[in-house]
Amino acid sequence: MPAHTFDAPFVLGMMRLHEAPEMHQANHLADWIEARIEQGLHWFDHADIYGSGACETLFGQALRTRPGLAKRLKVVTKASIANDNPAHGSGKIKHYNASPAYLNKSIDAALGRLGIERIEHFLIHRPDLLMNAEATGRALDDAIDAGKIGAAGISNHLPSQWRRLQNAMHHPLRANQIELSISHNAPLFDGSFDDLCADGHAPMAWSPLAGGTLMQGDVGNVLNRVAQEQNCTPNALGLAWLRTLTSRPIPVVGSVKPERIADMLNGPETLSRETWYELLEAARGHCVA
Repeated sequence: MPAHTFDAPFVLGMMRLHEAPEMHQANHLADWIEARIEQGLHWFDHADIYGSGACETLFGQALRTRPGLAKRLKVVTKASIANDNPAHGSGKIKHYNASPAYLNKSIDAALGRLGIERIEHFLIHRPDLLMNAEATGRALDDAIDAGKIGAAGISNHLPSQWRRLQNAMHHPLRANQIELSISHNAPLFDGSFDDLCADGHAPMAWSPLAGGTLMQGDVGNVLNRVAQEQNCTPNALGLAWLRTLTSRPIPVVGSVKPERIADMLNGPETLSRETWYELLEAARGHCVA
């Protein structure tokens, strides 16, 4: 599956959906989802740990109020992080679990919370160092064959880790979510981005604006100057920097504010080579060798 399978300017990350009180009203959230689809944004990124399942639950409640809405969008969700950030003294230990039992339960639970027939992309959120690749690969193949998920993928994995899993599967891994931005550009130099492209994965970039820090310092200065020259917004340029790369990584944007989303749509699809390298230089503090 080539990267253009994500046929949208960016994916909407739902990690903070439960933090917006108005989104707890199903009709309001359904209106918000419809408005995003009208903007060409029909991919939504979830995970079982987002709000401890609350984000998927709220999203599903909204879809249930609007017949037919679920068929107009596509969902990515993730699992494998167990006991995320446990309370001190709770006796629980944060760990990763990519066992067949855990992933099967996670897939069924996500389908139930979201109220959808199929998860387009199901990703292993973090690499489980105790994973039995053959057993997990078989479970993912079975979930695809059963029609529960359209494709399996990974997030935050090293090439050696995803290849061990892929070697145990019949179906290809399709999507690969990594941290990538102008300021977090290490994957472009350590070979991991090249590896995921070579393996045919559709790249997804989380924290594409580096948590807002791109607008500071030298990178922010360049973004602001180019934005004025091109009559667009700095945030949109930060996303265009990613889409200029080979295989066109799709940014995963973690805002639910309509005005911020509109801001990120107000820019070019890609950047010129010189502008792209100028931003890289600003992030690294020196030009390329």
